[in-house]
Amino acid sequence: MSESRTQSEILLGVGSLPDTRLFRNSTGFGFVTRTHVAGSRPITFGLHPGSGDLIGWKTVVITPEMVGRRLARFLSVEVKGDKTRVQGNQIVWRDAVNAAGGIAVIGRSDAEVKLAIERCV
Repeated sequence: MSESRTQSEILLGVGSLPDTRLFRNSTGFGFVTRTHVAGSRPITFGLHPGSGDLIGWKTVVITPEMVGRRLARFLSVEVKGDKTRVQGNQIVWRDAVNAAGGIAVIGRSDAEVKLAIERCV
C-alpha cells in the first residue's frame, strides 16, 4: 500500500480513538523569493527534520495527586509504506519523544499505530 494511502487510513482510524488528535506535519526546505528585493532566502518548514508525518496529542487522565486533571501527551506518527525504510533521524526523533514522556510511533498500518498508542496509555 502507498504511504499516502496508509497515512489517510491512519488519520481516519486514529481519529476515531477517544481523546486523540492528529495533524499533518509537512517538513522540507525551499527558497522564498522576494519580488520587491533581488535574491531569495532559504527557509525550512515543518516541526523538525525526522519528526513524524502526523503530530498531535493523546489526552490522558493523570495521577490522583493532580486531582484528576487531564493531560495531553505529545503524539508523533511516522508513516511508512510497504517498501519504505525508516531513516536515522526518524529513529532519533522517535526515541527522543518517547524518552521525554510523549508517544512516538513508526507505523505501516492503522491497526499497528492504534495498538502502539493504546499500549502507551
